[in-house]
Amino acid sequence: MRNVSRFILGMLILALLAGCAPGPNSLAKTPDAKGEVPGFWRGLWNGIIAPVTFVISLFTDKVRMYEVHNNGGWYDFGFLLGAMIAFGGSAGGTAARRRHR
Repeated sequence: MRNVSRFILGMLILALLAGCAPGPNSLAKTPDAKGEVPGFWRGLWNGIIAPVTFVISLFTDKVRMYEVHNNGGWYDFGFLLGAMIAFGGSAGGTAARRRHR
């Protein structure tokens, strides 16, 4: 009975997570106003400056954190790496824990 309960709970959690997944980006792989389709390097830069652009985007409609006119997976990967750089990644916590000992 315990295994069945765990299985049902696991399936409910997976269904909940799947229900929260975003839909497709209909503007991916289409040029922006300048005729560009940003890729990995632009995604990396946008990820690095994400904290600043987020604050600016709260006060204006002309600035967005994420470029929806992108080339897909490579832009997303660059954005993720850039955000990890901007927010310290996971290495900062590990280094602090080592220094504390």
